[in-house]
Amino acid sequence: MTTENQPAAEQQPAATGPTDEFTETLRSLRVWDTELPSFDPESAPADPVPLFRSWFTHAARAGQIEPHTMTLATADADGRPDLRTLMLHDADGDGWHFASHSTSAKGRQLAARPEAALGFYWPTVARQVRIRGRVTAAGAAESRADLSVRSRGALAAALTGRQSEVLGSAVELARASAAAWERAAAEPGAAAPTWTRYVLAPDEVEFFQGDERRRHVRLRYRRTPEGGWARELLWP
Repeated sequence: MTTENQPAAEQQPAATGPTDEFTETLRSLRVWDTELPSFDPESAPADPVPLFRSWFTHAARAGQIEPHTMTLATADADGRPDLRTLMLHDADGDGWHFASHSTSAKGRQLAARPEAALGFYWPTVARQVRIRGRVTAAGAAESRADLSVRSRGALAAALTGRQSEVLGSAVELARASAAAWERAAAEPGAAAPTWTRYVLAPDEVEFFQGDERRRHVRLRYRRTPEGGWARELLWP
């Protein structure tokens, strides 16, 4: 604390720098300052997949950027959680589909512990979807078919491979990537042996609709022993 009698050289200036700028920015942010869609859980279907597909389409048409991006959470051999953002490839009666290299960190983790969680957040419409369940790896034919319908860039990335390994230098990546892009152009059907399609079969799916008065609507589907779905509301 400064006083009127304290020498100017000893007076401490107000703290400045990245930390204060971060805090000021963080506290200034607001969410959901636009008109939000409504959600009546009584009208929700018996199965979560049709509701997800409907919400997904609505978010995309509302202008949500990259609504197909999602967070995948897994656990390593020591039980420590891990997560990353990747792309949704499909959602159907079998579950939520995505793909990666079986030799990547997530691929190794899923091989050892085939349980995972997915998270979608669409801030444009204040909606979230959380999914938990068991993950199964598809066979070589289905995995190759998955890659064949991706873009040339996706094929080049798959052919580059070595995902999650330690990289020696940016030059090393540039060389490998250039070679992969060249091969992808020459061989559109080239195989990437470790590329694997995965499907998460859900045991639990939660739909969250944000409300500007914080009266959020949360609807959870839980798989029953008979194979159907139980629905329940959750406190926000």
